[in-house]
Amino acid sequence: MIPGTGRNHPTFKRSFLFALQGFRTAVATERNIRFMLGGAAFAVVMGLLLRIDALSWACVIICCGCVLSTELINTAIETVVDLVSPEFHPLAGRAKDVAAAASWTVSIMAVIIAAIVYIRALLILLGVIA
Repeated sequence: MIPGTGRNHPTFKRSFLFALQGFRTAVATERNIRFMLGGAAFAVVMGLLLRIDALSWACVIICCGCVLSTELINTAIETVVDLVSPEFHPLAGRAKDVAAAASWTVSIMAVIIAAIVYIRALLILLGVIA
C-alpha cells in the first residue's frame, strides 16, 4: 500500500507537523536556507527602516517566500538525487545543477525587485520623488 492512502492518510495537523519537521531539518542542515532566512530578515529590517508602503511589503514578502520555497525545493531535489544516485552520474549532476539554477534565478529576480522597492523608498524618504 502506498503511504498516505486510505486510512493511513495523515490528518491536516500531522501533514502540517511533517512540513514543520522538514523546514527545521532544512534549516539545521542546509547553509543556503540559513543564508536565505538571513536575507529575508534583512529585507524586513530594510522595509521597516525605509517605511515602505503596503504594495512594496507585498512584493518583499512574495519575493522572500518564493526564494525560500525554491531553495527548499532545490534541497528536496538534491536529497532525492543523492538517494537514487549515490555515485556520480552526469544526469544526476544535471538535475542538481538545474534545480540550483532555478533557485539562483528566483534569487536574482528577488534582488532586482528589492533594489527597485528600496531605492524608490529611499528616494521618497529623501524627498527626491513624491
